[in-house]
Amino acid sequence: MLKSQICKQEDFETAWFRQACDKCKEPFRYHRKLWEFCYIYQGLLERGVLSPGKCGLGFGVGTEPLVPLFASHGCHITATDLDYDSALARGWVQTNQHFSSMAKINEKGICDPEQFQRLVRFQTLNMNSIGPEYHNQYDFTWSSCSFEHCGSIELGKQFTVNQMDCLKPGGIAIHTTEFNLSSNDGTLDSGPTVIFRLQDIEWMVQTLRQMGHSIDIDYSVGMSELESYVDVPPYLSDTHMRLQLGQYISTSIGLIIKKAE
Repeated sequence: MLKSQICKQEDFETAWFRQACDKCKEPFRYHRKLWEFCYIYQGLLERGVLSPGKCGLGFGVGTEPLVPLFASHGCHITATDLDYDSALARGWVQTNQHFSSMAKINEKGICDPEQFQRLVRFQTLNMNSIGPEYHNQYDFTWSSCSFEHCGSIELGKQFTVNQMDCLKPGGIAIHTTEFNLSSNDGTLDSGPTVIFRLQDIEWMVQTLRQMGHSIDIDYSVGMSELESYVDVPPYLSDTHMRLQLGQYISTSIGLIIKKAE
């Protein structure tokens, strides 16, 4: 099964990746955002939590296809995002990255409309303040490049710990975020977007394990020709596996965590 790992070109060449693209109704391209969707989907699929009656909680869902995709498997989904005013102030509304409507998020017809309406509910939620009403309710949680926007490295690290409270015993969390390929020292550590270093990811892994949760991780980095290309603002290339953020080169990393039984 997939484990916690860095985005690599070799994943794009697999059968599971192509199948996940089809399920998401996304055209194939070497883009790390597409990798995140496919990685989260495959990781949950392998662990048997995408089945009728299971409950999932998504953080910072924006307009991503995972919400209708999980509902198409019969899962009850709570999709969350920032409130509109906060998202507007941070620029997410202007760039079409904020949840706008139930119809918009299922506009590709990934899920039967009646089933989607029956199984999906939307709630506003600040990832830095997850209330107790969410605790011990879900078979799985997920986010796709969201917790680097919590405001700081420390807030992002705490999110990975706090969101585990939302899972039932044995539940699965899969989250993707920014990973610093340039430095294990300097980074963007506060502001609208931060980049997690190896030391930050290692802190998460160690802390989660100390709490009794399970996480296996592969820190290997891809070395293919495509992975030597670094996309720069305004990020218009379809080859977008690595990108320039400030003075650093970043890519995506995925974390798969199983809650203690």
